[in-house]
Amino acid sequence: MRASNHLIGVVNFLTFLLSIPILAGGIWLSSKANSTDCMKFLQWPLIVIGVSLMVVSLAGFAGSCYRNTFLMYLYMWAMFFIIAALIGFVVFAYAVTDKGSGRPVLNRAYLEYNLEDYSGWLERKVSDPGYWAKLSSCIRDSRVCSKMGRTFHGVPETSDMFFSRKLSPIESGCCKPPTDCGYGYVNETLWGPGGGLVGTNSDCGRWSNDQRQLCYDCDSCKAGVLASLKHSWRKVSVINIVVLILLVIFYVIAYAALRNNKRMDNDESYGETRMTKSHPTAMHF
Repeated sequence: MRASNHLIGVVNFLTFLLSIPILAGGIWLSSKANSTDCMKFLQWPLIVIGVSLMVVSLAGFAGSCYRNTFLMYLYMWAMFFIIAALIGFVVFAYAVTDKGSGRPVLNRAYLEYNLEDYSGWLERKVSDPGYWAKLSSCIRDSRVCSKMGRTFHGVPETSDMFFSRKLSPIESGCCKPPTDCGYGYVNETLWGPGGGLVGTNSDCGRWSNDQRQLCYDCDSCKAGVLASLKHSWRKVSVINIVVLILLVIFYVIAYAALRNNKRMDNDESYGETRMTKSHPTAMHF
């Protein structure tokens, strides 16, 4: 096997290895969707790209081993479209999670989230009443709020201990009322009237101590979901950018090796033609 084929085989093996973190990122997003985020369609583009990359790299590896030109060209074209799809996914992920972040609250370690800080396609999808009904039901069934309770030596945590906790975006947005509502802390998911008037925030009237209701209908809960998605997507996108850079490098190497193979094949064919003309076959009578 010529050196170029060896090189293409190594590149295909490395490409196969690069498909693993992409697939792992999709599976991780899927696990997040089943536990907290509940957005169950966002992971599929990554999973499809990861599986496609695995299959294509195996086809390219077979093509390099058996010098199958068709498989090698199929590999190059498929890799081109996979790289384009991965670029599209990374750009889309950053575009839809570009806006919005948590706001600091006085004397609180956790952040709070406001829906007006977010905009774009993802915000409109999450805010859609029909879609939010499914999302809020999923969050409720995940029991993320009921898991917030803490005790120390059998004693529930105090308000000061709770206020010093770093809550997740969904815990902050869905499991308690906004701080400016003025409710008083009883426990993590039970709040009573505070010393002042209830704030003008529209979520103040949506809060309920009913453990099946809490703040699941609040705009802060929607904002918490968006913040959680942004955090998850940004983590996966960093890995995807690194993988994308390596894929482009491997693609260029494989393309150069394939062109070298084609040039060597042409040189061999030209050499055979010249030898045939220099030493014609003797005619027999």
